[in-house]
Amino acid sequence: MESSEEALLPTSHGNFNARSFRDADGREHLAVYKGDLKRENVPVRVHSKCTTGDTFHSLRCDCGEQLARALEHIEKEGFGVLVYLDQEGRGIGLLNKVNAYRLQENGSDTVEANEELGFPSDMRDYRVAADILKSLGVVSVLLMTNNPGKIKGLVEHGVTVSDRMPLKVEPNDFNRKYLDTKKLRMDQLL
Repeated sequence: MESSEEALLPTSHGNFNARSFRDADGREHLAVYKGDLKRENVPVRVHSKCTTGDTFHSLRCDCGEQLARALEHIEKEGFGVLVYLDQEGRGIGLLNKVNAYRLQENGSDTVEANEELGFPSDMRDYRVAADILKSLGVVSVLLMTNNPGKIKGLVEHGVTVSDRMPLKVEPNDFNRKYLDTKKLRMDQLL
């Protein structure tokens, strides 16, 4: 996997370092981090790109709020990593994600919408995240997630997950059904 040099990334949440990575499929990913990472129990958020939530602060999901909370936690602790993966829409891409939104507006839940488009409910792969964490020298992680699939995916690719830190977001009128579906149909720990 090809990677960039390290560069300073000042944000509204604090000052971090950043390195980008290009995987074998040509997708580009980002590690945003600070502090000594060559240790155990490093706070880590593995976050799949969500253009609507992260950039436009959509109320349809909890992604943007989870991203902000993870960066705030890393800043507060003084060390940690946010791995930002190019896996939009749980791996189906932006075009299909917006099509899934339309199906949800017509009554499908998020799992049904993906399946109606011909995809599984979640196509993400955490191999690249594991490779990025290893390249940064992380020994073990305190994973900031509600998704047991991320824990399993990282462990399968050789990352020691010492514990999990939940990232809960208060539901709103636009994401309540989405969050309920994640809990009931995707085994999320909400």
